[in-house]
Amino acid sequence: VLNGQKVFISGVDEAEAVLVVGRTEDARTGKLQPALFVVPTDTPGFTARKIEMDIVSPDWQFEIFLDDVRLPADALIGESTDTALLQLFAGLNPERIMGASFSIGIGRLALRKAVDYANTRKVWDVPIGAHQAIQHPLAKAKVELELAKLMTQKAAWLYDSGDDMAAGEAANMAKYAAAEAAVHAVDAAVHTHGGNGLTAEFGLGALVTATRVGRIAPVSREMILNFVAQHSLGLPKSY
Repeated sequence: VLNGQKVFISGVDEAEAVLVVGRTEDARTGKLQPALFVVPTDTPGFTARKIEMDIVSPDWQFEIFLDDVRLPADALIGESTDTALLQLFAGLNPERIMGASFSIGIGRLALRKAVDYANTRKVWDVPIGAHQAIQHPLAKAKVELELAKLMTQKAAWLYDSGDDMAAGEAANMAKYAAAEAAVHAVDAAVHTHGGNGLTAEFGLGALVTATRVGRIAPVSREMILNFVAQHSLGLPKSY
């Protein structure tokens, strides 16, 4: 029997079943331990509420509620809880890689818009892109996006090679670098456009919100720094 709730779950309206991380009691020790369950979305007691989000996204976000959801024994994934959780955590690396790719794409779009505008917008018959005050932030954004892309490619290669530990480090670094690069690229693009950067005509306003998502989901940049500090640098766990 499962009870509880989870928030910011996407795709519930399309899925026939969801994976739920819950806690079970160890029959030997009585201690609670995490476990992974398959829960059909039409199971009695399973309900979902759509969350109205102020972001552009292909998926709706939901809060799900589990009220006395009864499951058969075979709903538990794996012969042991440890086995199931290993598979769950293995899915975090490609999720971070996809998140990095998402951010890089946004950054590249913003940069392309900014460069086009800087080349066509003229003041006293001179393109504003001829001035270093416009050029340098865009050039910096280009450098950061390229570096983030390389780290993302490295993470994808390590994951495809089956090196989960190295892929975990690279995927976290890629996610962090890409999110920061996207934020800087969009900021530079808006600044290049001036007031036009916040008009619907140039399509940059939605990117401001989208890049913020990259900094906090599916894992925040602070948690990534915690990971790097602990696992890459060998510093004590801080949380």
